[in-house]
Amino acid sequence: MNSRNFFAELKRRNVYKVAVAYAVAAWLLIQAASILFPTFEAPGWVMKVFVTAVAAGFPIALILAWAFELTPEGIKRTEELDRTTEQQSKNRAWIYVAIIAGAISIGLFFIGRFTAVRKSEESAEVSSKSIAVLPFESLSEDKGNAYFADGIQDEILTRLSKIADLKVISRSSTRRYKSAPDNLRAAAQELGVANLLEGSVQKAGESVRVNVQLINAFNDSHLWAETYDRKINDVFQVESDVAEKIASALEAKLTGVEKHEIAVAATKNPEAYDAYLQALAIYHNDNYDARSRSLHALEEAVRIDPGFAAAWALLARMEAFTYSREDKTAGRALAAKAALETALRLQPNLAEAQMAKGFYEDRVLGDYDSARRTFEELQPRWPNNADIAEALGGIALVQGDRNKGRRYLDTAITLNPRDVVLRKEAAYLRMGDRDFDAALRLIDKALEMAPDDPNLFGLKAEVYQALGRLDEADAALSRLHPQARNQDAVLTIWYQSVLRRGHGPAISLMRELSAASNSLPTRLEGIYLVGLGELERLIGDVALAKADYSQARALLEAQLKEQPNNSWTISGLAQAYAGLGDREAALREADRAVNLVRSSGDATVVPFHEEIRARIQARFGDVNAAVESLQHLLSIPARGAFGPPITPALLSLDPYFDPIRNDPRFQKLCNNKRS
Repeated sequence: MNSRNFFAELKRRNVYKVAVAYAVAAWLLIQAASILFPTFEAPGWVMKVFVTAVAAGFPIALILAWAFELTPEGIKRTEELDRTTEQQSKNRAWIYVAIIAGAISIGLFFIGRFTAVRKSEESAEVSSKSIAVLPFESLSEDKGNAYFADGIQDEILTRLSKIADLKVISRSSTRRYKSAPDNLRAAAQELGVANLLEGSVQKAGESVRVNVQLINAFNDSHLWAETYDRKINDVFQVESDVAEKIASALEAKLTGVEKHEIAVAATKNPEAYDAYLQALAIYHNDNYDARSRSLHALEEAVRIDPGFAAAWALLARMEAFTYSREDKTAGRALAAKAALETALRLQPNLAEAQMAKGFYEDRVLGDYDSARRTFEELQPRWPNNADIAEALGGIALVQGDRNKGRRYLDTAITLNPRDVVLRKEAAYLRMGDRDFDAALRLIDKALEMAPDDPNLFGLKAEVYQALGRLDEADAALSRLHPQARNQDAVLTIWYQSVLRRGHGPAISLMRELSAASNSLPTRLEGIYLVGLGELERLIGDVALAKADYSQARALLEAQLKEQPNNSWTISGLAQAYAGLGDREAALREADRAVNLVRSSGDATVVPFHEEIRARIQARFGDVNAAVESLQHLLSIPARGAFGPPITPALLSLDPYFDPIRNDPRFQKLCNNKRS
């Protein structure tokens, strides 16, 4: 058969039409798959297999078209058919196929274009240079080595976070995910990034194997992967190399300073580094007790390697944190200062040392201007550090600039979008502004991330207390079962019982916590005893109330000898004196606390102590002073002494104000709906 006859035969047997039809059908199928597969979040390889199968079917379709034809009576060999009649029928059929295929093609074209536009809009919102480092899986046989994988992840993330051309999500947000999430796209969307770094670490003796892979979460493509087999004392090179390779894969520009920052080896001593990684794993648990335990690991790290500047810096930061929370002693302040000075002497330009300096100036010295300058200078060097943005926000609030504080806090949330503590801070800020609707929205958003977090239910109860909606507060508080050191939750339950005039679960809870007082810091034990005395007074148990007030007074007076400038202890002592009926001593200590915090320049805590004083003034029937104080408190943004800020609804319910309740000026405050 010559070539002319061959092509004529192809035409006669409709092979051309089958080829065109198959091509149209294949195109339609691939278009549909490109829309449907991402919708159902199918892995990227599924689409590749599908396209390969469609392509492989093309020659098979041509062979079948040559040999067979479809008739009303079934499939028959081509030679068996009446060419003239059958050909006319087929011609009509192909016209119908072409019309239907064209209609489907046009429809899918517009659907595809719409989907493409939507995808381009979504991808435009997420930078291609954004990344989250997921928790590294520990493959070590010794389960006690899990901290090592956490530490390697943290060190890689720290290096990446110093690259300004990247957006890097904080560890507090990523730790809530598995090392390899089932749904990469969903995880990336929740974190607000395009790329995810997965990894695993296996430690055996002095050897370490680190596996890492960089994935584009939107198309499930692997951008880069590497396996490192190193000795522990060479693991720093792994961390630096990973950071550089990721920057290169994401086409991020590195400055000379940034290259130096991510290449710095913290210590050459593997034992010291091991202790440091243990401290990091404990520290990132984000609660006071855990952070306190990290002190011991840090002290071990600097004992082994006295030249370990990063460990000294984190130790200084932890000492400052402990000083600001519980231990306002000269010894704790000196320990923070000594650790900081050592870090700065060893590596004065180390970013971690500069951060420790900022926290020391903020939390120990109370020098907010210096702390603000330190953090502002550090931020360009460490642009993806949410702690810096959070610290600057806190300082702005301390200095009375709530708008700037809100902006910095929003920046911190962008870098740390799944951190519940930041969401709580944002809710506290709105609650202090008495924007209770916004506060509830933020709390509900945080509950989507942590549906069982008791502190969020406690905060929600505070909002309902401020609004006078006690039944809803009861429902939220039913989710709380606090431990003794969870002061916020305990006091929220306590204040609900106060508003219920002694009824509720708080009395039994406070007695139980007081019985376990040997595990509590002195100030907290004293506050709990004062609270227990208040509830006993409300139910008429005067003798027990007096005993608890007296015990609280003794504890707090003893602590003040060690910490004479602790305003929180002074306010607690003022309440104990008030419970014992000592008006002069109560007002003296209340004034002392207010004057002390005013001189500190911390605008966030002044209203707390002013409210304690207003309550004491009301308790002793000093109407003029109490009303004046309450008018002031209603006019300013504030975090309340017992949780929610003072509102007209609270004034109407709170038994603390019963001694002045019948005064017309106080009643006017209760009816002031604008406050």
